[in-house]
Amino acid sequence: MRVRDLVFFVLPLFAPTAARAQAPVAQTPTGQIPTVTVTMLQQRAEAFLRELYAWGPEFQVTAGAVKPSPVPDLYEIPVEISLQGKSDSAVVYLTKDGRYMVRGAITDTTADPFAPIREGLVLDGEPSKGPADASVVIVEFGDFQCPSCRQLDVVLRRLLPEYPQVRLVFKDFPLEQIHPWAMTAAIVGRCAYQQASSDGFWKVHDLIYDNQDRITPETAYEKLLQLAADAGLNLATMRACVSDPKTPELVRKTMAQGTALGVTSTPTSFVNGRDVVGANEALLRQYLTFTSLK
Repeated sequence: MRVRDLVFFVLPLFAPTAARAQAPVAQTPTGQIPTVTVTMLQQRAEAFLRELYAWGPEFQVTAGAVKPSPVPDLYEIPVEISLQGKSDSAVVYLTKDGRYMVRGAITDTTADPFAPIREGLVLDGEPSKGPADASVVIVEFGDFQCPSCRQLDVVLRRLLPEYPQVRLVFKDFPLEQIHPWAMTAAIVGRCAYQQASSDGFWKVHDLIYDNQDRITPETAYEKLLQLAADAGLNLATMRACVSDPKTPELVRKTMAQGTALGVTSTPTSFVNGRDVVGANEALLRQYLTFTSLK
């Protein structure tokens, strides 16, 4: 079970004594939580989650650094769960006496909940199409070998003409462990962008998705370069760029940005900060319509 999918609610942890309930932990300055309190909260979080989800000894449950939360009298604790090389993580909250746990997200209703996501989305230096000053921006983290990403491409080709005021930004997120030629394709796309700006990138972008079924791990390098040549790009310049060790680092930079925003699968898109996982046309249309009216 994925911890981040749990419903937000409050549960009693252990029945506290009266003395514990009255302990004046709140007097501690922010960032200076007593070690004994930290240890107690970590142990309780781990023990309670093990009991709640029947996580036996084969599961590794680790509560991380304890810090004050935005809500007074709650501490924030990241928890990581691992099993057979796979892991997941989430954040839980405990009252300062360790009695109550809150699972879910704490949101300030007076603030824009999507502002931190937009701040983490670097748009400069990335291929895009649509007005540069657009008030609505879709940022897609995509993988050229991903079938769902190709489905999203079909959706966007149909959808974007209905919203000419929207800007689309593409960021590479090749899933190398399951898609053997995705990184090569990302590098080719990045080189197309370097050689011919966004126009060159989108030509190559479309050709890769249109020919996705014809590309194999064995033929990917030459096939992708040929598609770049078909898009009108200089083949010698493309080969030099693809061979440059600095180019994959540009791709990994966008991957790191996606990871920092919680991207784990492709396609993952953000419409002015609102996330859409997969080729969900109905949700994309809903977000585009809503944000366009604001």
